[in-house]
Amino acid sequence: MHLKRQKLNLKNFISLKFVLLVYLISGLGFLSAAEPPHRVWPDLAPGESVNSTGLQLPSPSHYDPPITLMAKVTQPTFTVHPAAVPNGTGVVILPGGGFHRVVPDLEGTETVDFLNQIGVTVFVLSYRTKNSPEESGWKKPLQDAQRTMALIRNRAAQWDLDKDKIGLLGYSAGGQVAARLLSSNGKLAYKPVDDIDTTKHRPDFSLLIYPWGVYDEDSDGLIDGVSVSKTYPPTFVVHTDDDRSSSLGSVLIYAGLKKRGISAELHVYGNGGHGYGVRPQKNSEISTWTGHAGRWLDRWIKGKH
Repeated sequence: MHLKRQKLNLKNFISLKFVLLVYLISGLGFLSAAEPPHRVWPDLAPGESVNSTGLQLPSPSHYDPPITLMAKVTQPTFTVHPAAVPNGTGVVILPGGGFHRVVPDLEGTETVDFLNQIGVTVFVLSYRTKNSPEESGWKKPLQDAQRTMALIRNRAAQWDLDKDKIGLLGYSAGGQVAARLLSSNGKLAYKPVDDIDTTKHRPDFSLLIYPWGVYDEDSDGLIDGVSVSKTYPPTFVVHTDDDRSSSLGSVLIYAGLKKRGISAELHVYGNGGHGYGVRPQKNSEISTWTGHAGRWLDRWIKGKH
């Protein structure tokens, strides 16, 4: 009886080792399948003397769940989030953060689900931050965004993308950077580094989600560096009426697109404030913007087939 029990225990032990081994192999397979962050520049970014992916700051207490704040970024990187059933479309996301910080989850990875659901592969860019008072704030993120768009289009086959179906989504400060990129008419904000910089960085479509600071009160128009021309792609725009960064900038961008016959859609919600990403806000319908954006983008994608 004692011997029988020992054999049974040995059998259980072997079975347990087998199960643990299976889990370990599965886990290693999962880890190896996940792509680490990709560098934007082959070496130092323009004007930088060190490479740093940034310093994480504490999340403000009023965010639930907490958010990630990255500061002092000198080496921009992007993460890749493939769709389960990809349709060849890609979107680069520029998070907000007021240029001094980047918020890669609230205004980045939390957006992935609704885009993945319609077959879109997502790239979340942690661009360089403003690290001294002398810096403009927007120039380095613009350089990083241009380079990232060109790099992803140049390597489209690596992620099963159609080179003519790569768009740009910008939140808040990232929305201003996106608007500046759309307004650049293909002109680089830096000296070319390699062959990647000969690749087109213009998006094939864009989504501007509460773009920050694009309205100039003094001129009652768009700020310098942001203008709407015939080179703009189809664009989806979201804002709220009670945003401290006036919705008039978004309205003027939409009006410019409309005047030029460029396909566009504008949603200005009555309330919801600023900096919500895709999260619901109390007594507001602002979180429904993703449904409108998904249908708009799905129509655009189907029109390209």
